[in-house]
Amino acid sequence: MTDFPVGSVWLVGAGPGDAELLTRKAERLIGEATVVFYDALVGPDILEMAARSARLVHVGKRSGRHSKDQKTIDKLIVEAALQGEKVVRLKGGDPAIFGRATEELDACRAAGVPVRVCPGVTAASAAAASLGASLTLRGLARKLTFVTAHARAGEVLNLDWDRLADPEATLAVYMGKAAAPEVSARLIEAGLPADTPVALIESASLPQERHFHTRLDLLPLAARTALGDGPALLLIGAAMARPEGVELALEQVAQGDAG
Repeated sequence: MTDFPVGSVWLVGAGPGDAELLTRKAERLIGEATVVFYDALVGPDILEMAARSARLVHVGKRSGRHSKDQKTIDKLIVEAALQGEKVVRLKGGDPAIFGRATEELDACRAAGVPVRVCPGVTAASAAAASLGASLTLRGLARKLTFVTAHARAGEVLNLDWDRLADPEATLAVYMGKAAAPEVSARLIEAGLPADTPVALIESASLPQERHFHTRLDLLPLAARTALGDGPALLLIGAAMARPEGVELALEQVAQGDAG
């Protein structure tokens, strides 16, 4: 029995952009779909995996540039499934990480439409791989926290800054470029040292990828001058230090363990 019958929906993670980072399952589901609703950041190399007979429907969903609101997208995928289509909702990164997956899952279930999720590589993992860095690090970064810096126009970021200002964690801030000044100021106010290492990664995994290393107090300047207009991620914490800095810190940790 196929896991993709007519009248069903798969939420598929398209990963950070590089088509080679798709899972084999994602590639198969895209190829089996009769209609693909895709986000703005899904590249042409991935869309080419769809069958020639499949309908490809662009639904936007890029921060600040949404071409369709979420309720409209929910309605489109449900209607397509009820009409007997095999529906792929192709979402950048991983559907379960800031991907509005819950709304689409709930809409399908409310309509009696079978729906499943195929995970994808999230931007933080791709960014760390491009940097040749680890998001966690023994003795330095024992926790990994994901937050999104996307807020409605005029609203402040409603985050627990005291909890996020953890020197033993790596903080991944999605959609963080515009909010960089507030992120920097709030974390420093909450006690995170001003010289905490920060890596900025734009268009992770893509040919136009760029990255820049800085420190927390200089983050606003770096975000304003070192990045273009692509999607950007901020990685904040000791694990993001330059390799020589990480090596020195690990030596200090090892000496402390030995003592």
